[in-house]
Amino acid sequence: MRRFWGNLLGNQLVWLCAVAGAGRGWQWPALLAATLYIGSQLLTSPHTRLDLRLMMLALACAWLVDATAAASGTVRYAAAPFGWAPPPWILALWAAFAMTLTTSMAFLQRHAALPAVFGLLLAPLAYLSAARGFDAVRFAAPAWQGVLLLGVGWSIALSLLCWAGRRGLRGPGRQPLMGTSP
Repeated sequence: MRRFWGNLLGNQLVWLCAVAGAGRGWQWPALLAATLYIGSQLLTSPHTRLDLRLMMLALACAWLVDATAAASGTVRYAAAPFGWAPPPWILALWAAFAMTLTTSMAFLQRHAALPAVFGLLLAPLAYLSAARGFDAVRFAAPAWQGVLLLGVGWSIALSLLCWAGRRGLRGPGRQPLMGTSP
């Protein structure tokens, strides 16, 4: 239970450091917080190899989702060295989020539709919060287009990540996550 709460709260702390830093034009708070968080999660993980694979897949998803959003002009990221690419602080957020998929966000793997709905509806709220509370993200008018683009991208990406997580946990000699059906 301690690992669950450390995983959940640690990820939220990474998010706060990332968006607060990005709103001021800084990359380092996100990179430092994500490095410490990811390191601590990998040291205590019962699924280290899977967590690393999920992190690499999450970084690929970040490039697809956030680079598409940036290149479309519907979303602009603060502290972005290249306007068309996801900034390092966004990549740090995706990498940190991947660490939650076998622990605090494992519930997403219980039903195939859950990650799609979660990604479509809830992920854009994090971007809106980063925009309104910290000026880390800006949406071009009309804002709904950027929000929808991110929601669809996250819906697909989170579905893929959860599928990979379920598949990785069901490999030879592995038990499925608690609460998931085989």
